[in-house]
Amino acid sequence: MIEIAPKPIILTGKISNLGSSNHRSAIQKVQRPGPWKITFLGIEGDEQANTKHHGGIEKAIHHYPYDHYKYWLNTLGPHALLDQPGAFGENISTIGWTEETICIGDILAFGSAQLQVSQGRQPCLNLNLRFNLTEMAYLVQSSGLTGWYYRIITPGIVNTEARIQIVERRYPDWPLSRLNRLLYRDTLNREALEEMSKLKELSESWRNLVLKRLKKGMVEGWKRRLFGQRKRESSKLDNKN
Repeated sequence: MIEIAPKPIILTGKISNLGSSNHRSAIQKVQRPGPWKITFLGIEGDEQANTKHHGGIEKAIHHYPYDHYKYWLNTLGPHALLDQPGAFGENISTIGWTEETICIGDILAFGSAQLQVSQGRQPCLNLNLRFNLTEMAYLVQSSGLTGWYYRIITPGIVNTEARIQIVERRYPDWPLSRLNRLLYRDTLNREALEEMSKLKELSESWRNLVLKRLKKGMVEGWKRRLFGQRKRESSKLDNKN
């Protein structure tokens, strides 16, 4: 199959203080003119402050649909971050592809580079600080509008006129929306989780998460990832995990 997205917007970021805090992050991405060099660790010039949880081989590039910005404007109201792509720390912004239409393991051609969908995004505290909203990470997770990550199969150069194309689909029954539902809603569906754990192109971290859930028969904690250690009066997540 070949499915071509409209011309993407490419963004990169440098490590800096996030908002008025001393928290260091590179989530503040800005549009960057091409051509772009793509390496096994992502777009050359892009940075990550916490390499334990961000970036690396399995999360080299983050793709977030610009389609979702309308939802967030309706949910949050006017917000300066939503005036242009980059609000969610994405490296690639497109219109027309979402978690409902992109599947785990999809292989994409982008210029002379080849990318593969490795996992969805697990929202974290950085989004709360970015939007100055205590529950932003939780809202992203519960909405299912998370975006996704690519690993790089073949590094390459992308010129300014390049389109990103899906050239191979290995798991048509596994759109990212299905993975998100299993991880965050239908959390202990053992049969589906076992099937998910056998997806060869799934990132190692997500496979390990699923295997631990199956072994323990319980869902891992989310509060530290979603809220960090910041004190809060109440949360929609209370009594859920």
